Amino acid sequence: MEKLFFYFLENMALIIALMFLGLKAKEVLLQKFEKLFSSFWVYPLFVTILTLIVMYNPLGYEGMKIDLRAVPLFFVAYAGGWRLGILSGIIPLIFRVYLGGPTVLIGIIQTIILPICFGAFFKHKQKDTHHPILNLSKMMFYFIIFEIIQSVWMYFSTEATVLITVLVFIFACIAAWSMGLIFNDVHRSLNMINQLEMLSYQDAMTLLPNIRYFKEKLQKMAEQKDPFAIAMIDVDYFKKYNDANGHPKGDVVLRTIGNILSDSCGAGDFVARYGGEEFIMCFQKNSLQQVSDITERLRKSVEVYIFEGEETQPGGFLTISIGVSFSKPEKSMEAIIEEADKALYQSKKNGRNRVTIYKEG
Repeated sequence: MEKLFFYFLENMALIIALMFLGLKAKEVLLQKFEKLFSSFWVYPLFVTILTLIVMYNPLGYEGMKIDLRAVPLFFVAYAGGWRLGILSGIIPLIFRVYLGGPTVLIGIIQTIILPICFGAFFKHKQKDTHHPILNLSKMMFYFIIFEIIQSVWMYFSTEATVLITVLVFIFACIAAWSMGLIFNDVHRSLNMINQLEMLSYQDAMTLLPNIRYFKEKLQKMAEQKDPFAIAMIDVDYFKKYNDANGHPKGDVVLRTIGNILSDSCGAGDFVARYGGEEFIMCFQKNSLQQVSDITERLRKSVEVYIFEGEETQPGGFLTISIGVSFSKPEKSMEAIIEEADKALYQSKKNGRNRVTIYKEG
């Protein structure tokens, strides 16, 4: 009795410890090796190693090889689906054949094939999140049903005693529950990090990226020598609009213009709020005609849009002014933005509601 108890306790502790170490490694290393952890193969590989370690020293009883290998296989199939389950089960299946014994076939069916099929059939329906959170109550409900089926089948089809069957059931359930707790804890932490990171790069009012995010992305393009154009955009007479209509309506104007700019972005283009009533856009294009056409369309889109209270504006319309500059290999990112700002100044100086392309000299 004592020997059996400590064997399954050791098996369970091994699963929990390896699950904890694996997911904590993911939490710590994800930022540095994001591509690695986004690979389809990394999770089946981890579960395969975990399962093999659990199987390495099985409890031998009447020719049977008894361990808790079904727990990680059910878990990966439940959390990740049948593809991950099958990939995780291939090598453990081969290893079980290698171990031999009179119960090879029944052992493979009960502790490898059945948990994968059961977990995949009741697979967790992921919500729109990169790091899903499992409903542990639901998972354990399905796992307990699986364990009842497996335990009854094992008792009547092998030489396993009631004590062995009960101990497998108890420790398997504790191990599965612990895996779920660790999984959710790490994923909550990663989701919180992602959310904080997103907030640090997002303008709270318009929900557009902020200038910090814009400059980091632009700097990468500049370092790669990718050609691009920068457009600085300013809402004309915005202070007058705020004074006449109030700041809440002014906020609505900024959000609306942000949406117009964002919706106009083509492949590779991006926009951010620069600050105040200014926006900044990057076009992954270096064609003067193409960028001129796009920015002119933007100017007209804002001009024809009907904003509440715009009749208080000079001319009766709410408009924008735009300044554009083009990248060159010898120019720094800051220099290109400064040139676009100078072109914007010329647009405002020359009457507003117009597009100006920066010209050197």
